[in-house]
Amino acid sequence: MPRTAQETALHRMIHAQAEAVDRLADADLTAAAERLSGAGRVLLLGTGTSQHAAELGAMMLNQAGVDARWSTAGQFARWGAALRPDDAVVVLTHTAETAYALRCREQALAAGVRTVSITGIGTADWPEAVETVAKEQSETYTVSYTAALTVLANLAHRLGAAQYGPEQLHRAAEAIRTVCQDPGLDEIALPARALAVIGAGPWGVTAREGALKIREAARILAEGYESELYLHGSAVPFGAADGLLLLQPDADQDGLTAALGEAAAAEGITVSTLTATGPAAELPPVLAQLPLTVRLQLLANHWAALRHQNPDVAIIGAWAKTELWQLGAPDGGAA
Repeated sequence: MPRTAQETALHRMIHAQAEAVDRLADADLTAAAERLSGAGRVLLLGTGTSQHAAELGAMMLNQAGVDARWSTAGQFARWGAALRPDDAVVVLTHTAETAYALRCREQALAAGVRTVSITGIGTADWPEAVETVAKEQSETYTVSYTAALTVLANLAHRLGAAQYGPEQLHRAAEAIRTVCQDPGLDEIALPARALAVIGAGPWGVTAREGALKIREAARILAEGYESELYLHGSAVPFGAADGLLLLQPDADQDGLTAALGEAAAAEGITVSTLTATGPAAELPPVLAQLPLTVRLQLLANHWAALRHQNPDVAIIGAWAKTELWQLGAPDGGAA
């Protein structure tokens, strides 16, 4: 088991992200972009961290004038509407083993719709795949997420979103390097019981991704919410033993995120804030999620060390049984 935060595979993967973003910013994705071009709808499908990438990817494609929508892979595979002939499907799975993502890919190929898969290097021999990075060395996934977001930004740029071009992506990589050197996390206290992370719009997606990393790495009860949903019932069980982390509250046009922070403080909840500084403050909102996500990954790794947890092995015991992870896969395929 790692003794310090610097000895973890998670630490290495976090610090590999800037190079991956730089490399994929210049990747030639012409073929994949042509596959998506002119589609009536583009459906982005993934599970867990890949779902969060699908959400932000849909935002970026929307800004390119594309009718892009996201869904969890499991919901789409079993409950989604029938694919239309002019649909395109983007399947996100870093391992090329995720059960419901495999089923979604099989359904898309069977329907004859245009398909793009975003996956890890050497994970599958799929002709439609865009490969991002080598397989993660930690079960708390990091670099595969920011790499997938870079690919989606690259595609959005090729389809018409000027704000996601190589220059902006290289700036995002520089912002990642900056936060790796100084993440600015000293004011965020380890909660006695639970942590809620909230934000508006794309920051709400990052709230959920960051909370997932904290759960996996540090084994802390952490939940991420859109600010709106935190207000509507989710805040009820949080109290003085808990923390609330606000993500970029000044980006919330209605002031709800900041107002929730004030209400939480009045209820005795410890409130902290993460806002962009330096290069990150100059990025478009969706790209600003890359360095912010890295800061939350670093927080997860730091808290894992404080709690003497191994962030590189997240799934243990009965949760790790192979047959559990195979459920939902096509033809009983491995997951």
